[in-house]
Amino acid sequence: MTKNAYIDHQEFEIVEGETILSFIRRYKEKNLIPTLCDAPNLEPFGSCRVCSVEVALEENGKVKTMASCHTPVSEGQYIYTSTDSVKALRKNILELVLTDHPLDCLTCEVNGNCELQTVAAQVGIREVRYPEGDNHLYREKDLSHPYMTSDLSKCINCYRCVRACDEVQGQFVLSMSGRGFDTHIIKGLDESFMDSDCVSCGACSQACPTSAISDVFQSKAIYATDTTRTICTYCGVGCNLEVATSNGEILSITAPYDAEVNQGHTCLKGRYAFKFYDHPERLNSPMIKRNGTFENVSWNEAYDYIAEKLTAYKNEFSPDYIAGISSSRCTNEENYLMQKFFRAVINTNNIDGCARVCHSPTALGMQRTFGTGAATNSIDDLKDTNCIMVIGANPTDAHPVTGAKLKQFAMKQDNVSIVIDPRRTEMAKYATHHLALRPGTNVAVLNMMMYYIISEDLIDTSFVENRTEGFEAFKKEILNIDLEQLEHVSGVNRNQVREAAIAYASAPNAMSFHGLGVTEHSQGTFTVMQIADLALLTGNIGRRGVGVNPLRGQNNVQGSADMGVQPHQGAGYLDITNDDVNKKYNAFYGVDVPKHIGYKIPEMFDAALDGKLKAIWIIGEDVVQTDPNTQKVIRALKATDLVIVQELFMTETAKYADVILPGASFLEKNGTFTNGERRVQAVRQVVKPIEGSKPDGQIIVDIMNKMGYNQPDYTPDGMLEEISQIVPFSNCAFLRRNLLGTFRQKWFTMASCQRWNRHTNTS
Repeated sequence: MTKNAYIDHQEFEIVEGETILSFIRRYKEKNLIPTLCDAPNLEPFGSCRVCSVEVALEENGKVKTMASCHTPVSEGQYIYTSTDSVKALRKNILELVLTDHPLDCLTCEVNGNCELQTVAAQVGIREVRYPEGDNHLYREKDLSHPYMTSDLSKCINCYRCVRACDEVQGQFVLSMSGRGFDTHIIKGLDESFMDSDCVSCGACSQACPTSAISDVFQSKAIYATDTTRTICTYCGVGCNLEVATSNGEILSITAPYDAEVNQGHTCLKGRYAFKFYDHPERLNSPMIKRNGTFENVSWNEAYDYIAEKLTAYKNEFSPDYIAGISSSRCTNEENYLMQKFFRAVINTNNIDGCARVCHSPTALGMQRTFGTGAATNSIDDLKDTNCIMVIGANPTDAHPVTGAKLKQFAMKQDNVSIVIDPRRTEMAKYATHHLALRPGTNVAVLNMMMYYIISEDLIDTSFVENRTEGFEAFKKEILNIDLEQLEHVSGVNRNQVREAAIAYASAPNAMSFHGLGVTEHSQGTFTVMQIADLALLTGNIGRRGVGVNPLRGQNNVQGSADMGVQPHQGAGYLDITNDDVNKKYNAFYGVDVPKHIGYKIPEMFDAALDGKLKAIWIIGEDVVQTDPNTQKVIRALKATDLVIVQELFMTETAKYADVILPGASFLEKNGTFTNGERRVQAVRQVVKPIEGSKPDGQIIVDIMNKMGYNQPDYTPDGMLEEISQIVPFSNCAFLRRNLLGTFRQKWFTMASCQRWNRHTNTS
């Protein structure tokens, strides 16, 4: 049965639990009710009362003035938004605020982009009736922080910065000090921004309605003529960014409040680390090394040189003497093209990337248990869970936005959190159970947890019987383990493990999160399978608030694996050695695609040292800097006749290249990234590629055509169209329909594809 309330005598349906303000904003223009202390990503607070409305229980009945931002709407209420008395109240409140606020708007950092200024105009203030107050003390500006400034003389005590630090980041750096007229914001123990525990997320500066706290780029943002929504390139969280520009220059970055992934939040890198895009050291011309020195050449000369060399090696030796390393920093479309180039044009499966290196155990372990190697849930499911287990991950450092949500979950009194990590990470400090195991003993601890879940009869019998297979044999093996030996090996007291296991199994809903501390071990695949088995034993799979969730490192690790950047599986995780799959690829690509498994990255270096690799093409991976055994990598590159490096800067790897191709940053291209939740999001070009560079996808297409393979010019629309026909995910057609054209509609609200399979038929 619907419930209704009235806005200025008009009847509208209400939603259970919403406030009067949110009710009004669903049906009326957003600016009908002015606000100062309210923000979209903060809990209702009610400190400024500017949002006051009049409410009666019957039409034309006795009214009561209420703050709409935190008052629940009720059935049958008559809400009056703009009566003369309400207007007078709002105006009076603003006048009082302005008597205690320096009126230096013309020289203020946020002049023209100040909410106090906007609201004052909205309520009709042209002059202030009251004398200027002398209660607001002049406070010296804090310029100690490299990215944020504070001028607390302009603070209006709305608490938005304090609440943002608490509710959004969970850092609790800001607080109120003093009483009465001396009430003011302090950082930490009344210290400078730089000396405090601030993590530079910028949530406070974005929340501040004045310039009491602002970031160093806000003063430029008022000159922006355009704003573009795109996706952050730094980690697998996939934060949405609003990038303000003017005349092709990036002025500032903020986090949009309506983004499903980050809801107005981002980390230091996403908000402030963008000046690299036009750095003087950016590569701005193709180069060929001649006599040990790089020479600038034209694109056509570079393409001719590459095509001639690759064709010669392919014909003289074999396609398997050529290899490629693609990049999880690049878009889905570019990664798809790179693997297609090697399989369809070069005719080798020697294609690999960091996705296989860092999370191959996740993909394989989850494929074996669930049938697919991707996260089973959205981070949003934290709202519906009662217990989290974080193993082999330090999310507050590596995935700050997700880490903040996990930390806030752990800090709530009734929630249960389990951290399995050798170190006392920030998450471990708040954990209900911290199992400080010896490095590399994940298997031992998880075996102990499963032992106690089974021996304490905490399994979900119905789920196990109906959704799994092989349980009896599994149970027999687990109950035969030697607890004393595992306790000795892991260094964790068995009683601690027992308490954690009982907590996980007893929770109505439990989610797990794992990272490279699980996968980058020799037993990584088996550890992932154990994590999955924990979920299966307890029925924590297949609904909201449960599941197994890998925390992806780079921004498009999930997507590059989805697109086939691995030597044993093609696009869509199809087994390249399977005859039916091979026929499918042959028909689709119009050429015969090889069936044998190609080189992994370490095998590429081994082959080079053995004289079995003549050419390697590396996109966006600094293997000299990041891969183990640097000297071996250098020797391998020196032993390779043709090293092609496609990069933004002269990296350590690029120094050993024979050909350098200048690519484009994420701010200069269109496409899609797939985040750790498998949410596919549109990357939109913010500025044009710097002169002399090209989008990575176009470079690959140019080489394909130069070598005689007819590939249309690179567009994300066209590539999504092609990908949807070969990648067998059931929602790819949905993706294509919803993402095509977003690159032409700057204000399009991004469609998101979350898990395409909720494991409702787990076996």
